[in-house]
Amino acid sequence: MRNLVLTSKFKRSSRKFVKRNALLQERIEETLQQMALDVFAPKLGTHRLSGKLSGLQSCSCGYDCRIVFSIEKDIDTDDEVIVLLDVGTHDEVY
Repeated sequence: MRNLVLTSKFKRSSRKFVKRNALLQERIEETLQQMALDVFAPKLGTHRLSGKLSGLQSCSCGYDCRIVFSIEKDIDTDDEVIVLLDVGTHDEVY
């Protein structure tokens, strides 16, 4: 199980995204729980990004909801953590 690290940009974009559709809050929370358990679960559709977002990864949390993140090593604990960077529609995050 990996820990999730929420950046301030992720928190801000999450609040803004959920404000438009309150039903997305539960879907995002379920996706984050699944990511902590197994970020490469087939249900999430995790894939590497290219271009200006090269080095980052993305997963789906519904039809038009994407979460952009990176997997990094925690300097203090030497464990892998998932750093959540952005959430939104396909066009918003890419």
